[in-house]
Amino acid sequence: MVRLLSRASFLCLFCIFLSTASPVFARRAATPSPTPQTSGAGYRFDRGGWKYVHLEGTPAQIGFQHGQLLAAEIADLLAVIKLETQHDTKRDWTFYREAGRKMLWPHIDTEYQQELEGIAKGAQSKGIKIDVWDVVALNAGIELPDYYVPWLNKSEHARTPVIRPEGHCSAFIATGSFTKGGKIVVAHNNWSTYADGERWTVMFDIQPEHGHRMVMDGEPGVITSQDDFGVTDAGLIITETTITQFVGWDPDGKPEFVRSRKAMQYASSIDEYVDIIKEGNNGGYANDWLVGDRKTGEIAYLELGLKNTPLWRSKDGYFISSNFPRDPALIKNETDGFDSSDKSNSMNARHLTWEGKIASNKGKIDVNLAQEFLSNHEDSFTGKVHADARTLCGHIDADPHGVPEWNDPPYYPDGAVTGKVTDSDLAANLSLIARAGHPCGEDFIAAPFFVAHPEFDYLKPILKDMKAGPWTKFSAGDK
Repeated sequence: MVRLLSRASFLCLFCIFLSTASPVFARRAATPSPTPQTSGAGYRFDRGGWKYVHLEGTPAQIGFQHGQLLAAEIADLLAVIKLETQHDTKRDWTFYREAGRKMLWPHIDTEYQQELEGIAKGAQSKGIKIDVWDVVALNAGIELPDYYVPWLNKSEHARTPVIRPEGHCSAFIATGSFTKGGKIVVAHNNWSTYADGERWTVMFDIQPEHGHRMVMDGEPGVITSQDDFGVTDAGLIITETTITQFVGWDPDGKPEFVRSRKAMQYASSIDEYVDIIKEGNNGGYANDWLVGDRKTGEIAYLELGLKNTPLWRSKDGYFISSNFPRDPALIKNETDGFDSSDKSNSMNARHLTWEGKIASNKGKIDVNLAQEFLSNHEDSFTGKVHADARTLCGHIDADPHGVPEWNDPPYYPDGAVTGKVTDSDLAANLSLIARAGHPCGEDFIAAPFFVAHPEFDYLKPILKDMKAGPWTKFSAGDK
């Protein structure tokens, strides 16, 4: 995720995180706030460690509701983004604001320009010192530092810092004879820094003036899911994982955060989804997209590079993804030497675990098994059960090797920070089941971590406890 230097005034703002310890697969009712906050037709309440936010209306109205209902959380996340990004890229926040204003803004659809402006105005109404360029940079918080800056550094012949895109997520999608009852089943872990992940706990229900209604997880101030897990009233189920070591950028392209939001909002089929997300592709936040259509039972896997964009489809099969590129041409021409044969790296080790889980459970896969998969601590390389960077439920903070392919040093506080599952039946009601925090149910506690790893003291202003909540069902229109 994103990174940059924070101001002390931001750090006094707070987020409210309701977390409840529970067994890994326990699912118990989480009582919503008795007095939901409102903003026009929008409202929010807390449940199971998540902030449920309903947004409804025109783009400007949706944006204003978003900014007003999540004002404190937006300011808090902005502080995280600033500190992390400046530390990692050695570029200040002004650089990212200007990149958003000059390079990205002209390629953003008017509808989403209005929504971004609305977010800024809504947050301003609550006393937050923010403007639309902060909001644009926040939305581009993955593609600017992890994709644009490496491209810019190369063009400027800058040797340091060496920046590689962070890997995000473990996921699968299955259908037909591989699942219980033949329905589509989808599961996804978000992998990010724990500072980001503890705040990546908003469940959006968006009812736009035009396009399809969406339920998706996301971050404060961001118009797309960003880790990309969502269901729509068009019957689409969508998720992705990042392509490790991808290199490529088109400064004249459309931002990924716009393309992914637009595709979720307007696509009514897999074909339409692929067309929309490829339109104006800038290479930012290059992902393997897993898409299912509950109306047809078909699933698809789009490997969205900048130059190579192969698509696989199936009505009886599965696709797995854990940050490994699949297409030989993309690996050769659009990655910084990704090694598909190295079974010791996080991406390939998780790939092998996924294959084993799907094969050994053919015909039995449902949302309950999907939750179990997401919580898994089997290391396929060592053959041991121990949480680390090679397990589906990743804990890089417990790994003495880190993830060199992402420039994550040993014991870096990063890993699986949420889990989400759904199937055709749940998606028919715009529903999904999600867990905040590690999907395995373990808590991350900051104080002993800093004692053991003082090399990360620079994160003290932003890295807090990340406690796991219960598996919790969310649907459109929840109150």
